[in-house]
Amino acid sequence: MCGDLKLVFESMQTVEGRQVSKSPWGKEDQIGRLNWMNPAGQAELLARLDGSKVFDLSVDYFKGMPSWIAAGDPVYDIWMTHTPDGAIIDGLAGVDPKLLETYSYAGDAIQMYTHCGTHLDTLNHFGYDGMFWNGWNQKDNLGSRHWLVGGAEHYPPIIGRCVVIDVAGMHGVDCLDPVHEITAQELQDTLKHQGSTIEQGDIVLIRTGRMTVWPDVQAYITDQPGIGMGAARWLCEEAGAMLLGADSLSLEVVPNPDPDTFLPVHSYLFATAGCPLMEVIDLEEVCREKVYEFAFMGFPLKLTGATGTPIRPVAIPLRS
Repeated sequence: MCGDLKLVFESMQTVEGRQVSKSPWGKEDQIGRLNWMNPAGQAELLARLDGSKVFDLSVDYFKGMPSWIAAGDPVYDIWMTHTPDGAIIDGLAGVDPKLLETYSYAGDAIQMYTHCGTHLDTLNHFGYDGMFWNGWNQKDNLGSRHWLVGGAEHYPPIIGRCVVIDVAGMHGVDCLDPVHEITAQELQDTLKHQGSTIEQGDIVLIRTGRMTVWPDVQAYITDQPGIGMGAARWLCEEAGAMLLGADSLSLEVVPNPDPDTFLPVHSYLFATAGCPLMEVIDLEEVCREKVYEFAFMGFPLKLTGATGTPIRPVAIPLRS
């Protein structure tokens, strides 16, 4: 879709091998590898849409759903702010209660961690040694309420060729074992098994099978299978992925086999590779039907300054 691309970027800061990269798209860049999207490539892709079926890759949001709570972040919650009878009684709608006997009125509100449900992680989510992608830091770039750089408001609709790597399917299991670390070789073996290929600039999604236990909170969140650093480097520096995602809550293996790290794949993807990621993607139906390559369309909410945002992704098969 994008032709030959630069896959490894210049260092701005390196501490004991942990590199924060300078964006090749300039000091104003906010979205990293998503700059590889271009109208010509998207037009070519969209001209090949099959259109006979659309796969919904997102999960429902509901009270009690699995969510990251280990660090004390808020769970998803929803509550009524107006009910048909209550609006008549309390008068909060600001209109004659008699009108509300005819024009029934209901409203509600939600709260949630921005990394809840099917969502996109932005490049200001993780960094190294106090520095984030393209040299961002909290002294210069973090306000009282949110980041002033890298926020979700900068993310356009994401449209691109996508490849699913069904690692669980290659192993012939519904779900990979807890804390199974996916290697680069496993990814390559799975692609060969599927008959799929990754092109530079593709979106790459990885199926671990974790969605088969959704929405069991403990089963879904605890001891997650996922990629290790070797697989992450292969995907970004050799395969040339533009955007990564998975059906798990973290994409990477959790807990990491190295106890001296904290979500190291996240920091590498954002700070070094400039690669956003998506999590909690439902890949069961596309993999069940063996639709491993398709047009991906995802629409992030434009939450100003946010480190993550809900995204509504769909997959549309392509004509041969």
